[in-house]
Amino acid sequence: MTLKNDRLLRALRRESVDCTPVWIMRQAGRYLPEYRETRTKAGDFLTLCKTPELACEVTLQPLRRFELDAAILFSDILTIPDAMGLGLTLNEGVGPRFSKPLRAAADVEKLPEIDVSSDLAYVTDAVKMIRRELDGAVPLIGFSGSPWTLATYMVEGGGSKDFRLVKGMMHDQPRVAHSLLQKNTDAVVNYLKAQAAAGVQSLMLFDTWGGVLSTPDYVDFSLSYMAQIVEALKADEVSRDIPITLFTKGGGQWLEKIADTGCDAVGLDWTTPLSDAYQRIGDRVALQGNMDPTVLYASDTKVQTEATRILHEMGTANGHIFNLGHGIHPQIEPARVKTLVDTVHSVSKEIRGN
Repeated sequence: MTLKNDRLLRALRRESVDCTPVWIMRQAGRYLPEYRETRTKAGDFLTLCKTPELACEVTLQPLRRFELDAAILFSDILTIPDAMGLGLTLNEGVGPRFSKPLRAAADVEKLPEIDVSSDLAYVTDAVKMIRRELDGAVPLIGFSGSPWTLATYMVEGGGSKDFRLVKGMMHDQPRVAHSLLQKNTDAVVNYLKAQAAAGVQSLMLFDTWGGVLSTPDYVDFSLSYMAQIVEALKADEVSRDIPITLFTKGGGQWLEKIADTGCDAVGLDWTTPLSDAYQRIGDRVALQGNMDPTVLYASDTKVQTEATRILHEMGTANGHIFNLGHGIHPQIEPARVKTLVDTVHSVSKEIRGN
């Protein structure tokens, strides 16, 4: 099926575009009243994720409001540990919790090898449904949490401020930690291959908590496993031509190392200037980012000013996908998102002389 709007894929290949493509992390989310209505209908977040018809609906909702250049699969980064039977609950205001966290070598050894075709069929079913409904309007992005980020939740039992349990395992029981990370890596590879086979046109790894590590630990316990995933996907007949974006929140100091994995694009949070990132790795990968999400709390004028500043940092260079530096906040007014999307398109056209 020919895409009507292929800006995202062209930018990921660092080809010329008429204007900078834009999509937003968590663009299908609580800031949209129609999303909140659908979530109420579902009853809870996990039911929303695990019902393909509802996941499809919320994936498409932001595209009905805004001229976004991509859809991103509505799911959660914790689908894999949930499928492993760790007892996931997701409650608003509380965050994710696992009733069976991994605290010892025996816990890791007992982790089952999941069968993506059955255990996560609701995800691939949603992908197929979304592709049909999109009818080639824009590309569909699939994703997973990184092995390290998954491990932080699996060991801590939920979110954490200091990551003392998972870091304790990493320092005192490195073999156990590596065993867990390898199990996660194998599962992520199979999961992303399945998403590719189902029809996603771009893939992304969210390494949300890689930035809490020291440089040696980041390379050893996070980046090396993401590199394995990139290599496996590039070697697979189905997924080899699908562009892969790696995003480590707080990872600006490691951009060269991230680009060395062979990924197609590197996601940036708002702490690294886009112009600096381009000078460092822009000849090898596309760049995604990187407006501070809190700018969307401000006036339309401020949103326009900040988006314009970021676009001018990249100038006429190819290979930029505009995005926030992390997920959109639930309290943001949808009108600010429209201002952002429209500004990115209009200003980038002006910069390119279109």
